[in-house]
Parts: sequence; structure tokens; C-alpha cells
Amino acid sequence: MLFAHDTECGLTATAALVNTAGPDREGLPDVAALDEFFTAHAWTGRHEHTEAELRQVRALRPRLRRLWHADTDEVVAIVNGLLRESHALPQLIRHDDEPYHLHAVPRDAPLATRMAVEAAMAMADLVRIDELSRLRICDHPDCDNVLVDLSKNRSRRFCDAGCGNRAAVTAYRARRAAQA
Repeated sequence: MLFAHDTECGLTATAALVNTAGPDREGLPDVAALDEFFTAHAWTGRHEHTEAELRQVRALRPRLRRLWHADTDEVVAIVNGLLRESHALPQLIRHDDEPYHLHAVPRDAPLATRMAVEAAMAMADLVRIDELSRLRICDHPDCDNVLVDLSKNRSRRFCDAGCGNRAAVTAYRARRAAQA
């Protein structure tokens, strides 16, 4: 593990949330999809299962996507803004058989607020240890998904949407065509 467990979870969930929005796709089309996302990323606490909550979560995505394109000073400004707006007060918490970890807003805060703060706290860790280079955009030319490279040797290039396999098939076909 490169980072604290809650940092890795926060980074992974943030990238996944950002990747639910795309120019030609909506990964959170309805409340049921948000429910699945909530469960898949082991979110806890308040979850209203409403259209209003879904709109709040969707509205957060462009701001979080900016973190992958910003320089350090802009990342810091975004992180500080998210924490300030949420009235974050970091505290060590233990719940649901999880070890102590940081929560910065109460578990009954709105889901979008908790998502914003978790993202901000995870990004703060990256800034503090000068690891923003682990935030990447998928290398596949037809993909704009974001990813977090948690590999020890910093070698991850593709998102989890099958882009690595598509790139390997393309390279294989190009080698075969060159041999022919």
C-alpha cells in the first residue's frame, strides 16, 4: 500500500466518480445508478436516494475532473475551497469494523459534500507528499477517463474501461500487418 487506506479509497472513488461523466455517456443516469456507485465504493452514512442528491453529485464531477488537469497551486486552491465550503473539521473515526481513519464532515452530511471532502482530503495527501504525478489521463487515444496510478513503479497508463486491452490488440494487429 502506497498511501493510507482511506487515501487510496478516496482517490479511487474520486476517479470513478469523474469517469461517470463523459461527452457521449452518462454513468449516473438515475438514482439506481447512484445507489450502485454508493455501494460499489463502500460509501457509508447518509444517502437520500433522491433526484436532488443525484443532481448534487453530478454537479461535483467537473470540479473534481479539474484536479487531473491543474497544476499544484490550482489543485491546492480547489482542495482548500472544497474543504472550506464544507466546513471540514478532520477527525479520526472508527466505524463498521474499519480501523481509525479521517472523516472531515459528519456521516449525516449530504452525500455530495462527503464525496467532495473525501476527494479533497485524498488530494491533500498527494500534494503534501508531492505525488500529483500519480493523477493521469488514460493513454488510449479514444478515451478521456482519469486514473490514479497506485502502482509502485508508476507504470499504469490505462483506465479500467478495457483501454489497455484495446491498445494491445491494436499494437498486435499493427505488428502482424507489418510482417505481412
